[in-house]
This record gives sequence, structure tokens and C-alpha cells, in this order.
Amino acid sequence: MSFVRRIAAVMCAASVIVVGTAHGQAAKPAVAAAPQAASTAVKIGFINAAALLKGMPGYAQAESLFTKDAEVAQTEAQKLRAVFDSAVATYQQSQAMMTPTNRAAKEKELQAKQDSLQSKLQQLQTRVQGKERDLIAPLQEKLRAIIDGVRAEGNYVMIIDLGQDTSSNIVSYDKSADITLRVAQRLSQPN
Repeated sequence: MSFVRRIAAVMCAASVIVVGTAHGQAAKPAVAAAPQAASTAVKIGFINAAALLKGMPGYAQAESLFTKDAEVAQTEAQKLRAVFDSAVATYQQSQAMMTPTNRAAKEKELQAKQDSLQSKLQQLQTRVQGKERDLIAPLQEKLRAIIDGVRAEGNYVMIIDLGQDTSSNIVSYDKSADITLRVAQRLSQPN
């Protein structure tokens, strides 16, 4: 072996020792790490959770109940807004004839009504969201359990929901990694 090759080999070995020990690890030859990295493939699956959820037994009924409740809340909200809008219109028509003291008192009253309206609208929204959560959450939990089971059985590191806004960054993927059909089949099996 020539002198230059021996120096290069020693320098290479030294760099392996320095790199390996710099991270608090024992020095290992670089060739030993390469086969391990090649044998540990990361397996990722994709689903469309919204489509799966909509296809679940009981979803249509839950959605119907939620829609009815949302419509009732919408009607209540419209009535509350109409009452407030009427009070504002009445004030606007008569404000020119009011004294500054009466005008200030009426504006304070309208502000209190607006605050009350906002509070009531928030309560309606919270009620509707709670109803949706109560109806859909059991279905979502069942779907999540099945997805977790399929993920574990297939040794997937993760499952990505293609229906979420956050997955819009996925430009392309292997369609064979889409396990939506497998999860749907599992959902259709009796418990």
C-alpha cells in the first residue's frame, strides 16, 4: 500500500472516530450503518376519513339530527337579530328628536342589547357544536380505532388523511398506499 493511500485510510478512520464520538456514541465503521438504514423502510398509508365517516352506519341519522338542530338555531338567531335590528331602526328614526342625554341613554341600552345578542348567538353556536360533537364523536372514535388497527396490522408508521387541509401539501403519492378501501371493509364487518 502506498504512503498516500495509508494516510487516506488513517484519515478516513479518524473521521469515523471523531464523527461517531462527537455524538457520544462509540465509533462504528460507516459501512455497518448502511445495511441497517436500507432494511428499515418507513411505511405510510393514506385514507379519506370524511368519505369513510359518511359511509358509516348511523352517520346519515346523526347528520339529519344535527342539521335539524342547526336549522332551529339558525331560525332563533335570525329572530334575535331581527329584534335588535328593529330596535336600532327605531332609534335611528327618532334620534334627531332626542335630547343628548336621552340619546346617550338609548345608545347605552342598544349597546347592552348588542352585547346580549352576541352572547346569545355564541350560546347557540356552542349548543350546535356540542350537539354535532355528541352525535359524531362516537362514530369518529370507532373509525379511529379501526384505522389504528389497520395501521398496526400493516406496520404503517403513520396514516395521513387526504381529506384534511393539512394534506394539501402532498402533491403525489403511490395510490397503492391508499388504505381507504381496507378500512371501509373493516367498518362493514360486524363487531
